[in-house]
Amino acid sequence: MLWVVDVTYVATWSGFAYVAFVTDVHSRRIVGWNVAATLRADILPLRALDMAAWNAGGDLSGLTHHSDHGSNYMSLVYTDRIIELGAKPSTGTVGDSYDNALAEAIDALYKTELIRRRGPWRTVEQVELATLEWVWWWNNQRLHGELDMRTPAEVEAAYYAGLETPETATAALGKH
Repeated sequence: MLWVVDVTYVATWSGFAYVAFVTDVHSRRIVGWNVAATLRADILPLRALDMAAWNAGGDLSGLTHHSDHGSNYMSLVYTDRIIELGAKPSTGTVGDSYDNALAEAIDALYKTELIRRRGPWRTVEQVELATLEWVWWWNNQRLHGELDMRTPAEVEAAYYAGLETPETATAALGKH
């Protein structure tokens, strides 16, 4: 079990909207997210993490939580919460361009598929509502090439039905 996280930003007429995503690497499902007018660790990424933890039943034992070296992810309030939930915090090497590539790719797709298409954005709240819709679409309707043209919801359903293992999905990535 591996989650990757990252923060991106969206310019609005009323200031910046900051967006944090928590993504399950196996299914590519966005399991937690938050939009806020601040980068504060106790607000932006922590609320996304808490949403993801709530969706997972609150016990993250056996999970590796991977982030870059951003200050909000390295803060005590955030790392303490990861440990409290039973997960293992992980970061890559500083300056490694591949460190958090999956999380950064999701940020780029979010901006391409939603932000640039539907902007300009007036308020943080407008970005938040649009992000809610996009995350639902991403998880339930968007076909992912990395998942053999399936949705994250389909991959998770196959996994929980015992038809697929994380290793099967990873092996499928190598055949393209």
